[in-house]
Amino acid sequence: MRISVIGCGYLGAVHAAAMASLGHEVVGIDVDESKVEALRAGRAPFFEPGLPELLLEAGAGGGLTFGTDIAAVAGARVHFVCVGTPQLKGELGADLSYVDASIAALIPRLQPGDVVVGKSTVPVGTAERLAEELAPAGATLIWNPEFLREGFAVEDTLHPDRFVYGLPTQDGVATEAGEAAKLLLDEVYATPLADDTPLVVTDYATAQLVKVAANSFLATKISFINAMAELCEATGGDVTQLADAIGYDARIGRRFLNAGLGFGGGCLPKDIRAFMARAGELGVDQALTFLREVDSINGRRRERMVELAREVCGGSLVGKRITVLGATFKPNSDDIRDSPALSVADSLEKNGAHVVVTDPQGIENARRARPNLHYTADVLDAVRDADVVLLGTEWSEYRDLDPQKLGEVVAGKHMLDGRNVLDPTQWRAAGWTYRALGRP
Repeated sequence: MRISVIGCGYLGAVHAAAMASLGHEVVGIDVDESKVEALRAGRAPFFEPGLPELLLEAGAGGGLTFGTDIAAVAGARVHFVCVGTPQLKGELGADLSYVDASIAALIPRLQPGDVVVGKSTVPVGTAERLAEELAPAGATLIWNPEFLREGFAVEDTLHPDRFVYGLPTQDGVATEAGEAAKLLLDEVYATPLADDTPLVVTDYATAQLVKVAANSFLATKISFINAMAELCEATGGDVTQLADAIGYDARIGRRFLNAGLGFGGGCLPKDIRAFMARAGELGVDQALTFLREVDSINGRRRERMVELAREVCGGSLVGKRITVLGATFKPNSDDIRDSPALSVADSLEKNGAHVVVTDPQGIENARRARPNLHYTADVLDAVRDADVVLLGTEWSEYRDLDPQKLGEVVAGKHMLDGRNVLDPTQWRAAGWTYRALGRP
């Protein structure tokens, strides 16, 4: 099938390459010429394991092309809208201008029977409005939220853990046009659907709520264990052992119960804020007031890490040399959006410390965002003469560091484990002072 993908950022580039690898003829459209040129050459404009190989393979076969002219979507039967919905400046809500512009550009080029598939994360109610705008062109809208994890996006696209289709309904039943559109989207996803991937077919409202509800739940779970970390610090408890103990309960589970600097990135923070904003517009803001505390707890952990660094440095950060291991918000990514590690590094510098940041993939992005900090790619160079080393992102390279080897080049053996992933016994045996959030 010939399909188009509008927006070739993180979501769109991965989706386009994955759909081409499934045998479809895919054209990706983006307004950023430099991004399009990179994708045409088989280069991913961001770091994502497996994506460069997928781009080269699909491009070599002729099934994947990219361009900046929306006219190239001609002949496509299914059009995926994958543009970003960032947080509005100075507000909690989502910026829908890219979604609206994509739909407006598509409408004149649609044929009756075409299917437009929304994958962007939008406030509930957006799909209903867009469906009305598409109706005169004879196109049907399906809302099909994405559930990608950065670092695993290729796998999550080719082998998703579920599909959700939001169809147009009347009296609780999918319309005839909705059923026809579903069959077309089933063809696009025929390969993963043949692997018995669960499929939830629902209405527009539910489909839009699924993604933000999932992200809100994950954010709540992360902030819950970080709230427990605050209590452990006040009582002398160990939050890691606490998480292990409650994680054995099958109703709770151990995943996402890792106390530390908290969550960041381009999804969870902005999605829960947009969710709160939309709830307020709908007059049900009290239903989501708990998310304000979830967001607050997340921010407090960053502040607490700066205070912990000050304690280790004897009460003042002025003139202290601190190395921060990690700039990205999570490992296996070059994404530094709302990165806890980079936020802490910036706060340390503003409190008078000389901060050196290292990261396997995120240095260039971090340098553009925080030019006031110092950067080096080599870990040993980064920690040389450091008074304190702070682990901010749990890259495997940092989890496997040799404390004995690092101890030979630092000025002070003080390790602050912002992710609770290092072995305290091993580091203390090598002569280091080991401190972590929520642990004695």
